[in-house]
Amino acid sequence: MTSETTKAPDALQQLVADTDTGGRTPQGATRLLLFGAALAWALFQYWYASPLPFVLGFGILNDTQARAIHLGFALFLTYLAWPASKRSPRQYVPWLDWLLALVGAFAGAYIMLFYAELATRPGNPSTMDLVVACTGLVLLLEATRRAVGWPMAVLALFFISYTMAGPWLPEVIAHKGASLNRMLSHMWLTTEGVYGIALGVSASTIFVFVLFGALLDRSGGGNYMMQVSFAALGHLRGGPAKVAVASSALNGMISGSSVANVVSTGIFTIPLMKKAGYGPVKAGAIETMSSVDGQIMPPVMGAAAFLMVEYVGIPYSDVVKHAFLPAILSYIGLFYIVHLEALRMGMQPIAQRAYRHWRERVVRNLFGVLGTIIVVGALYYAIAAMKALLGAAAPWAVGATVLGLYLVALYQAAQCPELPQSIEGASVDGHLRDTWPTVRAGLHFIMPIGILVWCLMVEQMSPALSAFWAVTALAVLMLTQAPLTAMLRRQSTAGLWGEGGQAVVEGFHNGARNMIGIGIATATAGIVVGGITLTGLGLRMTEFVEFISQGNVIFMLMFVAATCLIIGLGVPTTANYILVATLMAPVVVELGAQSGLVIPLIAVHMFVFYYGIMADITPPVGLATFAASAISGASSLKTGIQGSIYASRTLILPFIWIFNPQLLLLNLDGWGEALRVIVASMVAMLVFAAVTMGWFRVKNRWWETVLLFTAVVLLFRPDLFMNRLAPEYEAVPAAQVFEVARDAPTDGRLVLRIEGMTLEGDERSKTVALLLGGEQGEDGRKRIADAGLQLMPLGESLQVGLVRFGSGAARSGFEQGWDVRDVQVRTTRPSAHWFYLPALALLLLVWFWQGRRLPKSPVNTPVPL
Repeated sequence: MTSETTKAPDALQQLVADTDTGGRTPQGATRLLLFGAALAWALFQYWYASPLPFVLGFGILNDTQARAIHLGFALFLTYLAWPASKRSPRQYVPWLDWLLALVGAFAGAYIMLFYAELATRPGNPSTMDLVVACTGLVLLLEATRRAVGWPMAVLALFFISYTMAGPWLPEVIAHKGASLNRMLSHMWLTTEGVYGIALGVSASTIFVFVLFGALLDRSGGGNYMMQVSFAALGHLRGGPAKVAVASSALNGMISGSSVANVVSTGIFTIPLMKKAGYGPVKAGAIETMSSVDGQIMPPVMGAAAFLMVEYVGIPYSDVVKHAFLPAILSYIGLFYIVHLEALRMGMQPIAQRAYRHWRERVVRNLFGVLGTIIVVGALYYAIAAMKALLGAAAPWAVGATVLGLYLVALYQAAQCPELPQSIEGASVDGHLRDTWPTVRAGLHFIMPIGILVWCLMVEQMSPALSAFWAVTALAVLMLTQAPLTAMLRRQSTAGLWGEGGQAVVEGFHNGARNMIGIGIATATAGIVVGGITLTGLGLRMTEFVEFISQGNVIFMLMFVAATCLIIGLGVPTTANYILVATLMAPVVVELGAQSGLVIPLIAVHMFVFYYGIMADITPPVGLATFAASAISGASSLKTGIQGSIYASRTLILPFIWIFNPQLLLLNLDGWGEALRVIVASMVAMLVFAAVTMGWFRVKNRWWETVLLFTAVVLLFRPDLFMNRLAPEYEAVPAAQVFEVARDAPTDGRLVLRIEGMTLEGDERSKTVALLLGGEQGEDGRKRIADAGLQLMPLGESLQVGLVRFGSGAARSGFEQGWDVRDVQVRTTRPSAHWFYLPALALLLLVWFWQGRRLPKSPVNTPVPL
C-alpha cells in the first residue's frame, strides 16, 4: 500500500489491499518471504527495462522468456497474497496455497525453463507440455478469481468453452472448433494466447510505470500534489471539491489505480466536501469521478494505454499527445460541474487566504507562470545546445545540469517549512498557504516527472527505457532528499540516509504488489484474445455489429459504448479494453469506412479506453465507488448513481473526437489551428457542463439552454455546418494518386475510395486514409510504399497490390486486390472555424441576458469562476 493509504482507517486499508495488493498479511518468515519475492520481481523488471543487460552482455532475455518470468512471479505472489475466500486465513498461508504458488510459478515460467526443448517441437507438444499447459490454465483461472474477480475468470472460461464447442453452436456463431491439444498448445505454449501482446506489454512497460508511481507516492509526491491543489483552490466556492478534482488529476499523472487514488485523496477531501455542504453522496461521487478520470491523464496513463501502443502501432509519445486534450477537457468539465453545483447550492468558501491587493496577486501569478515558462524554455535550448556542441560528452553535461537543478530545488525546499501530511494542517495562522511558496517546497518532486516526459516526448525513447531513467532519478531523490535538506537547514542527518534506503526498498515492494493483479489480468486477457484468433470470432463481429447498428455509425458507437460499460461491471479497465478493442475497434473502423467516414484507429481505441474507465464508477460493482462510499458513509448505490450522472456530462467527448479527430490533435495544419481547436474545445466543454447542469450565471431558461447547446455544437463540430455549404473533399481520377501523394504535406493523409469483394463474397466500397511519411515533394510512389502499400496500374484502373503486414496501410483497412475508385483531395473551401464566431455571439447573448437576472445584493451575487 502507498504511503497515503496508510493514513486511512483500517477498513479502507483493507479495501485497497483486497482490490490492488492482496488482503493477506502474514507474519514472521512468511512475511519476509512474501516481501522478498515481491522485491525480487521489482528488481528483475527494473533490470529488464534498463540498458544494463546490453551494456554488460549479461542477463539478456527475449520477449517470450521475460513474459514467462513475469507470469511466474505473478502466479506465485497471487497465491501467497490473496486468500481463497473471505473465510480463508489472513495471518498465515495455508499449505495448499503454498503448493499452488509453487506449481503456478513453475507452470508460468515453463516456456522459459524449457525454451530450447520447446523450440525443437513446434506444434507437436509432448505429454509433459500438455499437462503443464492444462495445470497452468486452471491455476491462472483461480488466480484471476482471487486477484481480479470471478467475472473475469468466468469470461475467460467462456472463451475456452467457445473454442472447444464450435461445431455444436448455433450457425451464426459456429466454427470448426479445436481439439484439446490444440487449444492448450495455442493458449499456453505459443505467444498467441496467455503469453501474447497483453502480457508482453505488462512485462516490458506497465510494471516499470507502476513502479514509478509507487516510488513517487512513497517519496511524498502524492501529498505534495494535494497540498499544491489545496493552496491554489481551497479558498474558492466549493473549494474542497475543486481540490478533489485537481489533486486527482495530478495523482492520475502517476497512478493508474482509481481505487488507490480515491483513498489517498478522498480521506481528506470527502470530509471537507461534506463540511462545505455537498453532502455525503455528492462528496463521494465527486471524488469517484475525479479519481477514475485520472487513468486517462498523461504521462502515466492506465495500463490499457500501453497496450494501445501495440494495438495501434504508434509510439507511446503519440498516445500521450492524442490523450492530452481529452484529459484536460474532461477535468475542465468536472471542475466546472462542481463549481456550478456550489453556485446552485449557494455555498461560501470554507477557507480564506491572506488578503493581498489584486495587483499583487496578478504580479505574483504572472511571475510564477512566466518564470516557469522561461526556465523550461531555457533548459530545453540549453540541453539542445549541449547535444549539438559536446558530442559524446553531452550526456555527462546534461547529467551535471540535472544534478545542479536538483540541488537548487532542494535549496528552495529547505527555505520553506515542511509540508503538512494532511489538508487540516495546510493553513498558517488561520489562512491558506500561498500557492507559489507551496510549489517551491516540493519542486524536486516535479523533476522525475519532467525526466519521464523529456525522455518520452523529446528524446523519443521507448516507454520502458524512459520509465527506467525516471525510476532511477526517483530512487536517487528518495535516498538523498531528506539528508541533503537537513544539511541545507544545518540540522542533524543521523539516520536519514538509512530511512531513504528503506523508503526505496519499500517503494519497489509496493510497486510489485500493485502489479500482481495487473499481471494476472493481462495474462487472462490473453485467453480471450487467443480464443478470438483461434475461432475467427473477430470476423463474425463485423456482421453482428453491422446487423445491430444497421450501418448507422452513431448506433454502432452507442453499441460499443454500452458494451464497454456492461463488460466493465465485472472486469477491470485493462481487461475491458483488451476485449472490446480486439473485437470492436477494427469493426468500427471498417464499417465507418464502408459508410464513407474515415475514422482514425487511435480515435476508436481512445473511445473504448474512455468508456472502459467509466466501469469503476457505474453501480452496482464500481470498485472506486465502494471506496468513496466507505469514506463518506453514504450508500454505494446512491454514490455510484450520482457519480455516473456527473461523469455522463463528459461522455460526449468520445463521440466528438470520432467525428472531429482534431480533438486528438490529429489532422491539424499548424499550431495556429491547434490553438483554435484547444480554446474552442475548452469553451465548449464548459458550456456543455452548464447545459447539463441547467445553470450558467443563473438558472437556465429553456430557450437559453437551446442557444447554449447550439453554441456547443458549433464549437465542437464546426465542420458539421460547413459540410452543408461546401464539401471537404472532391474526387480526382485514381491515376493521379502518385501526384497527390507527392504534393501532400509532411505527415499528411492520402484518402482513397476503394472497392472490391470481401472474404464472404460481398461487393463493398469504402473510404480509407493512409498516413504518409517522408517530405512534401518527395516521389509519391516512394511515400506510399514507405507506408506499407503498393499500387499497381492496370490499364485505365489502379489496383491495391501488396499490403505490408503490420504496416499503417494494413491497419487503415486497405485490401489487397481491390480497385482504387478515386482519390479524395481537400477542397479550397473556407475554414470551418469561422463558425466559432456565431457560437461566441450566442454565448455572449446568453451571458448578458442572464446578467440582468443576477441578484442585486453583492453579498449573495454568485461570481462565476
